[in-house]
Amino acid sequence: MQPNSLWGAWRRAADAVSIAGSAKGMRVAEKRKRKGFRPLYLLLLLPYIAMMWVPFYNRIEPEIAGVPFFYWYQLAWIVLGAAAMLPLYFSEERGK
Repeated sequence: MQPNSLWGAWRRAADAVSIAGSAKGMRVAEKRKRKGFRPLYLLLLLPYIAMMWVPFYNRIEPEIAGVPFFYWYQLAWIVLGAAAMLPLYFSEERGK
């Protein structure tokens, strides 16, 4: 096979990929234009604010099963953070 024929085959394959990639990019751009800020996104801030406000939970009492408040408060926010994301997930899935 000659080098020129290899170059031509490579160019055709590269053009096909770039055309397919640009079509996908256009669809993604259109979706992004439709969606803007939603107040429901503010739910994502709750776990961050709750965990960054350390003086609020920097204490030992009350204990649950011998575990100080400092530790079980942080563990509770793992579950609460996931629960805060559920409404966002369902709203995004419904919008598809």
